[in-house]
Amino acid sequence: MKELLLKYGCNPNQKQAKVFMEDGSDLPFEVLNGKPGYINLLDAFNSYQLVSQLKQATNLPSASSFKHVSPTSASVGSILPTSLKKACFVNDVNGLDDSLLACAYARARGTDRLSSFGDFIALSDECDLTTAKLIHREVSDGIIAPSYSKQALELLKEKKKGNYCILKVNPNYVPKKLEIRDVFGVCFQQERNDYRVDENTFKDIVTTNKNLTKEAILDLTVGLITLKYTQSNSVCFSYQGQAIGVGAGQQSRVHCTRLAGNKADLWFLRQSDRVLDLKFKSNLKRADRDNLIDIYLSNDYMDILEEGKWENYFEIKPEPFTRTMQKEYLSNIKGVSLTSDAFFPFGDNIDRASQSGVSYVAEPGGSIRDDDVIAKANLYNMVMVFTHSRLFHH
Repeated sequence: MKELLLKYGCNPNQKQAKVFMEDGSDLPFEVLNGKPGYINLLDAFNSYQLVSQLKQATNLPSASSFKHVSPTSASVGSILPTSLKKACFVNDVNGLDDSLLACAYARARGTDRLSSFGDFIALSDECDLTTAKLIHREVSDGIIAPSYSKQALELLKEKKKGNYCILKVNPNYVPKKLEIRDVFGVCFQQERNDYRVDENTFKDIVTTNKNLTKEAILDLTVGLITLKYTQSNSVCFSYQGQAIGVGAGQQSRVHCTRLAGNKADLWFLRQSDRVLDLKFKSNLKRADRDNLIDIYLSNDYMDILEEGKWENYFEIKPEPFTRTMQKEYLSNIKGVSLTSDAFFPFGDNIDRASQSGVSYVAEPGGSIRDDDVIAKANLYNMVMVFTHSRLFHH
């Protein structure tokens, strides 16, 4: 296929939309089902690069959940503990532990379920039946993977009344070194970002604490590769091979850190007994439960716990999970990793990170206030690495 006509571009008024190869060669993907849109393809190509590079760096199957050209999460495959299975709504899936790819997707989709509603999914490996079963019951716009098992493809084709977008990418495709885009009728050209995370990335430890564990290196690797395909400015919190909080597209870096930190906090709080023990009405949809949990953990919890309201959602009235209780619960969290696509200009980012259990940090360095940032990391006994590589993505 040389080119693919699209219904429209980013918006319905932007007509004459299509994708094609500048040199006239075949497109590096096939449409197996549905009709992808312009934004679908932007999500697909960014997300597939992310998971394929995660697989290369870790040798583990990887998955991502994308919305509006940024990941809500990305994860490598590892078996989920019981509490996380329940928090991700996958505790009822038979055979989940037998597919690390399915585990990767369960983690990626389960990280920020509100943001992942209507996502575009990328898988590093062939989509198996277990992974397809997870995807089948979620609201999603499409998927890209190098291949699909016969049963998985048949099941996915049932989604969206047969219109679910399914893309098969050529895993051997290598894009040209130079990339070109058009903005305001002006052509921009640059070398493609070929930055790779490897053993040399984490050599420059600048803090007093230099105990960088293998587990932390995995988490920092996940964070850096996730940021490489996240709209800048961006910051990522990661834990146990999973991006648990992504702050994307903010003008201020501390706002990125706060946003990502808040998401990471919610991820941990959703695994607390108070949340896992909520007795929802049996007729509620998965998205309804997501929204209720989000409100329950917010300052507006009385909106759903007032008399005459809670009865619509719960079999048993929940006790409030107050901000004070949440802070006490989160105070026991340690071992989280923080990555940034550019240097931290002030130590306030490290102050905020410490509130979400961050023990490891990787950032490029190069700020005139590096000494202040390092001092803050030392204050909290964090391990900080300077990567000396910026990862802006626009």
